[in-house]
Amino acid sequence: MVDFPGLLPPRLFPAGAGPIPGSIHEAHVAERLAEVGRFGSETLAERVRRHAVERPDAFAFVGDGQRLTWSDVDELADRLAAGLVAAGAERGDRIAILFPDGPVVHALYLATERAGVVAVGVPARAGDQEVQHLVGLTGSTVLVTAPEHAGRDTATLAVQLGFPAGRHLVVDPDRPGAVRLGAVPWEGGPRVSADRALGLGDLFVLNSTSGTTGMPKCVAHHQNRLLYYYTQATLAGDLTEDDVILSVVPTPYGFGLWSAHATPILLGATAVRMRRFDAAAAMRLIAAERATVLAAVTTQFVMMLNADPGVTVDARSLRCMFTGGEAIPYRRGLEFEERTGAALLQFYGSNETGMLSCTTVRDDQETRLTSAGRVVPDMRVRLSEGVDGGRSSCRGPAASLGYYADPRANAELFDADGWMLTGDRCTIDAQDRLRVVGRVSDFIIRGGKNISALAVEERVGEHPAVEMVAAIGVPDEVFGERVCAVIELRPGAELSLPDLCAFLAHRGVSKETWPERLEIVDEMPCSAGGKIAKAELRRRWA
Repeated sequence: MVDFPGLLPPRLFPAGAGPIPGSIHEAHVAERLAEVGRFGSETLAERVRRHAVERPDAFAFVGDGQRLTWSDVDELADRLAAGLVAAGAERGDRIAILFPDGPVVHALYLATERAGVVAVGVPARAGDQEVQHLVGLTGSTVLVTAPEHAGRDTATLAVQLGFPAGRHLVVDPDRPGAVRLGAVPWEGGPRVSADRALGLGDLFVLNSTSGTTGMPKCVAHHQNRLLYYYTQATLAGDLTEDDVILSVVPTPYGFGLWSAHATPILLGATAVRMRRFDAAAAMRLIAAERATVLAAVTTQFVMMLNADPGVTVDARSLRCMFTGGEAIPYRRGLEFEERTGAALLQFYGSNETGMLSCTTVRDDQETRLTSAGRVVPDMRVRLSEGVDGGRSSCRGPAASLGYYADPRANAELFDADGWMLTGDRCTIDAQDRLRVVGRVSDFIIRGGKNISALAVEERVGEHPAVEMVAAIGVPDEVFGERVCAVIELRPGAELSLPDLCAFLAHRGVSKETWPERLEIVDEMPCSAGGKIAKAELRRRWA
């Protein structure tokens, strides 16, 4: 393992370069960089440039009333790249992007690539604490936002985060040509030199994932892993440039990054995007755009089924749906396949590890709906010994580079030999099909998003009425699990769920970590070692 000062400017990653900050395992990084170019030679921005020449009028990204052609996206990416340079971004800087989903956010990610800077994907629903943490952790030098965030002017947010007006690039998602530096309209600048552009092995995106210390960690990505994902998605779903891909997964997350951004660009296919997920609207979009491929976490496709119980929308244009985030509920998966005629596919893995196994359109229905598919040979998956299944680990081209500026988290992510560990216990049957049978880490999986129980406990525990708190997942038909806070109150104190949520909102805690259920106990059950007996709590409220 190697250790670098976490907030110094990162070294970029052309082939043969050294590891990134934060105790990344040297052998793992060396292997990932040795693969650069193996799955293709063009970056995403270069592919867009080629599409703009060869098929300029074909639609690239559509949604929210916009229909951007490849020529539109190419020109917009150039303009926004010049805007980043005008805002003072130097090559290798980290750039915080807090921006709603939709066609324009993809031009922004392409712009960071052309400007030679690292995109820090800040979730559009992030609370103030999370935004501040991600900006500080990554040392972001420029902030990119829409004019408003969470109903308020982003100029105020920029000041709170310490960005001078000239380092705040404001892009209107409805009129992307309208760009400001702070409050000053920016008329444009010369095209950024091609010498600044990132390569396939360079640090490309830092996106957040659930943290074990109460705040998100940043996963480091290079484009070569996205090219590998593209090759596997194309094989799994028999994808072509004629496909219309509707991804309802937010762009900053790993699933959204490959399904909404990389795969459509590399294919030259049309991507359909929503600014904010709405189940009924997503069903209508399938019919209106004749979508052939859907990407959605399990919770989202279950919500889509619930939003259209009478089967009033014709969704039979779909050929396949990529899903994941948690185990697929068999009954609802079967219902989706029968209603749409689409094959339900998944990649098992995480933002950090990438896919360990996958299902394909050629698999039988039992494999698709009762397993996570067959192990991907390139990923060299192995299981530790265990009576009820072993902890899975991997070492292959779909894996990320590790965590940025987080030595402790990297020490937990990698074993001593450089294998990347998951938080799951799994089994692999005689047909090479992987199944997840349990968890190693204390996470609640709500709608495909891993929520750290510790993060919930730390924030809820700050309330003056709380003596002890345990966060557990309680079963939910739609979301898989919901966050439940089990609380022992201080003597004489009272607390309701609305009061607790108001307290968390006032403190800027991200809504995803708010409890959705509150249970008050007279005395918290504890194990012989003095730790809270969470297993007992889960049984009690199962």
